[in-house]
Amino acid sequence: MNKNITIRLGYACICTSLDGITSSKTYQYSKFSVEKDYQKLEEIIRENLINLSLILKFNQKNNIHFYRITSNLIPLATHPNVNFDYTKKYTKEYTIISNIIKESKMRLDFHPSTYCILNSARSEVVESTIKILEYHYRLLENLKIEDKLILIHVGSNTFGKKNSLTRFINNYKLLPPNIRKVLAIENDDKTFTIDDCLYLANILNIRVVLDYHHFLCNNTGTDIDNYLDEIFKTWGKETPKIHFSSQKSIKNIRAHHDYIDCEAFLTFLDKIKKYEKNVDIMLEAKAKDEAMFKLIRQIKYQRNYSFIDETSFIISE
Repeated sequence: MNKNITIRLGYACICTSLDGITSSKTYQYSKFSVEKDYQKLEEIIRENLINLSLILKFNQKNNIHFYRITSNLIPLATHPNVNFDYTKKYTKEYTIISNIIKESKMRLDFHPSTYCILNSARSEVVESTIKILEYHYRLLENLKIEDKLILIHVGSNTFGKKNSLTRFINNYKLLPPNIRKVLAIENDDKTFTIDDCLYLANILNIRVVLDYHHFLCNNTGTDIDNYLDEIFKTWGKETPKIHFSSQKSIKNIRAHHDYIDCEAFLTFLDKIKKYEKNVDIMLEAKAKDEAMFKLIRQIKYQRNYSFIDETSFIISE
């Protein structure tokens, strides 16, 4: 290996270190439809935005450079029966958050829920998916995030994989250019493999996020080494993003463990370091930031990596 490789670790949505602070407070439509309380909705939105700023400040102070923002930041934003302005009304809160992002140079993204199914065989689901993607894009704009990314799964397998991949291609082409530009796809643990994602990437020029746990659950029997170079190439000059998690148990391999198996993680790093590509790794562990900090302590004990700060390190020969 001729080059030092920088690895940055991140976590998703919930900061366990900040007790009682969440940016995902909800307002169920079943309650809202009865109460019609827009003031309560506004209070929840402001609370979520303020709490997001606190989480990002925590990340900044702890040198966490990679973080996933919750899709639940603005409750009911995509509900067809609720109409309200969540852009201009919260300019102050968005500005506070965007200033933290700019100052910290934190890398942020979104990963919409399983209701976001671009290749659905039902037109109403596709229409809803487009609204969901537009909502996430508006948030990226409101927060002035330059390195925009919205990560989705390939989605439905209705009428078989071949038809489903064709639907994804056709529906992707219906998206506005600004949405297409920020999308990335991820392999899943049951249906769509890395092979399928790379097939779509070659046709649509879309970035591929490797979920290594999903790969172990759902693959064609080919070693991950045979895919890494092609996956990384979908990112061009950008730093690739990877998801890593550990299985909950032998009987429940698809579920995520609270923490990360350090030995398995280090073995994975040995695989990717040969490609001489800096990588940001999202740890999808139930214990969130606590799992990340525990893994870092274990890495420091087991390897002589050169740590840049609390969550970033360099791998070299």
